[in-house]
Amino acid sequence: VQLQASGGGLFHPGGSARLSCATSGFNFDIHAIGWFRQAPGKEREGVSCIPWRGWSARYHDSVKGRFTISRDSAKKSVYLEMNSLNTDDTAVYYCAAQGFSNCSLNRDWYDYWGRGTLVTVSS
Repeated sequence: VQLQASGGGLFHPGGSARLSCATSGFNFDIHAIGWFRQAPGKEREGVSCIPWRGWSARYHDSVKGRFTISRDSAKKSVYLEMNSLNTDDTAVYYCAAQGFSNCSLNRDWYDYWGRGTLVTVSS
């Protein structure tokens, strides 16, 4: 099982970024995928998740209206579109997978994790 997050970098406040989570080694179509982030000195928190059917996605209150999660079955990938970035979005972002139809923002719910990608929002 492999998940690889990418797309991180340095972004300006108010800017946009698109993170990708490429997966392999499991049946992507029957796994929920979650995005998490961990800022320095803070616990890892759930940002967004998408069930395996692709609807009823969930978002942390702090990113609602700014972030959009989506999945592409053909590419076995999940994306996180991030708009109106602010300095509080600075963190290492991780994607995770779990073989349930629904999804959760609770990190303990997920079995498979990938390496993160660093997003830095700074002027």
